[in-house]
Amino acid sequence: MIHSEDVRCPHCFGNNLQKNGKSCNSIQRRYCKSCKKYFQREYFYIAYHPGIKEKIIDMTLNGSGVRDIGRVLHINNNTVVSVLKKTLKTNPYFPSKIETGNLDEFEVDIRFEGEMK
Repeated sequence: MIHSEDVRCPHCFGNNLQKNGKSCNSIQRRYCKSCKKYFQREYFYIAYHPGIKEKIIDMTLNGSGVRDIGRVLHINNNTVVSVLKKTLKTNPYFPSKIETGNLDEFEVDIRFEGEMK
């Protein structure tokens, strides 16, 4: 019985791949000739799995702390901080240093409307 599977690049979904050695955990590395990126099919470290960075950002926007995120996702707290620092420059939900300086004074108009019977 011959078993074969189609390996595709997770970045560009191309199949123009080349084997490129093994990791320290003896996992085959591959190189995509189309998009010129390296990848592995599986990872031992949880923070490399797809979707973890998005979960970190979502949990931060929902009010979870760094330690809480690390505990729930089973990753190191320093990894959480690193992802948040990198996201600070690109994510519109996090204000930049210039925008933070502009937020010293702002006006808030609070209105309460209600009905009594």
